[in-house]
Amino acid sequence: MKHKSVTVGSQFKLGHYGSFHLHDDVHQFSIGNQVTIRENCAFWVGNNATVTIGNRVFMNNFCSINALESIEIGENTLFGEGVKIYDHNHAYTHSPEFTISHTEFTKKSVKIGKNCWLGSNVVVLKGVTIGDNVIVGAGCVVYQDVPSNTMIRNKQELITKEL
Repeated sequence: MKHKSVTVGSQFKLGHYGSFHLHDDVHQFSIGNQVTIRENCAFWVGNNATVTIGNRVFMNNFCSINALESIEIGENTLFGEGVKIYDHNHAYTHSPEFTISHTEFTKKSVKIGKNCWLGSNVVVLKGVTIGDNVIVGAGCVVYQDVPSNTMIRNKQELITKEL
């Protein structure tokens, strides 16, 4: 990878079939030391966007990072399989009729603190700050800030019914 705004730390490990789509005018794409990114992970970083991955971050299979503004991941953070992070949404209007733009976006930075664990299939949406020392349970959609030193999970009920 040769790009004027890319830095990769020592002992970086990348699994098979990873994809990195960095626009020519990426502001910064930085990977810290001792980072491991497993199989089939995807990164899409737009013009003027920033992605910063701290030291000793582990991303399991099938994770994706999609940045049009800024995504920061703190050191010692673990991602389960299939974690997705987005700092943008498609723009839309209500009037005179409802339309969703294919090319315009609303953007707001995402920050994930240090020493966090995001379980499998967690989705983090734009504008979210996750504090330090946080566990996010598998399958959660995180759409608001999460304070440090907390655990969040889906409140799901498994209902069984005899047939």
